[in-house]
Amino acid sequence: MSDWTIGIIGGSGLYAMDALEDAQWIKVNSPWGEPSDEILCGTIGHVRVRFLPRHGRGHRILPSSLNARANIDALKRAGCTDILAISAVGSLSEELPPGRFVTVDQFIDNTKGRPSTFFGDGFVAHVSMAEPVCTRLSKHAAKAVAAAGGECSEGATYLAMEGPQFSSRAESKLYRHWGAEVVGMTGMPEAKLAREAELPYALLAMVTDWDSWRDNEASVDVAEVIAQMNKNAAIARKAVEVFCKGLPKKRNPSPIDHALTDAVITAPEHHDKELLTKLDAVAGRLLHPG
Repeated sequence: MSDWTIGIIGGSGLYAMDALEDAQWIKVNSPWGEPSDEILCGTIGHVRVRFLPRHGRGHRILPSSLNARANIDALKRAGCTDILAISAVGSLSEELPPGRFVTVDQFIDNTKGRPSTFFGDGFVAHVSMAEPVCTRLSKHAAKAVAAAGGECSEGATYLAMEGPQFSSRAESKLYRHWGAEVVGMTGMPEAKLAREAELPYALLAMVTDWDSWRDNEASVDVAEVIAQMNKNAAIARKAVEVFCKGLPKKRNPSPIDHALTDAVITAPEHHDKELLTKLDAVAGRLLHPG
């Protein structure tokens, strides 16, 4: 067994992992509340895998209601070293037609009111999000999609919107004007929280529709989205298997493993002890060195 433990966050249409060996669902408690579901633990090849369906089995949870803090904290507690997230998205680019996969390399956060940090008064920290994803994981993910029979572009800006409604035409055109290439409802604050938890994170987006910017196209239709999502999910499941089996046996350190180094500003004498207790997994490397 290698020293990789990959957390897979399954988005719409991806609620289980058929390739997992010795699979069992395990409940992981978090001081940040209830995660979306239990975590499906097992192995794929030489890699330990921890799978969490983002919306819960049966797709029970609205994007705005997701407890992203509990999800990331639970994956960290389950021993994850890295996270590969998979999400359904709408396309804002002619180069990204429905059915295509794309690795995300940048985010625009247009969500509203979602808790987006583990830190707070009494323990203030600022991590860099200039480069919000792990390029190492992203490259492995793109290769895995190709090997699984899909088409995958590399590098897109993801606009995270609140939802659950789809975009108006005016919003969709505005997002394109901002430079976004795909639009979804779940990438933020998930990516921010993964960075705070010192977990290298990559997002593999599955394009299901054209969003609403094409004047001569019909608006987004849920039935069509689900049909495309199911097609994409079959490739995504195979890609996850290929991704895990293709990782090198040895996990070399990532700079993201130390994202909190020098990020905490609050003086030690002003640390909030109650908050520190909740951060025992997320910031355990700092709080319990050695």
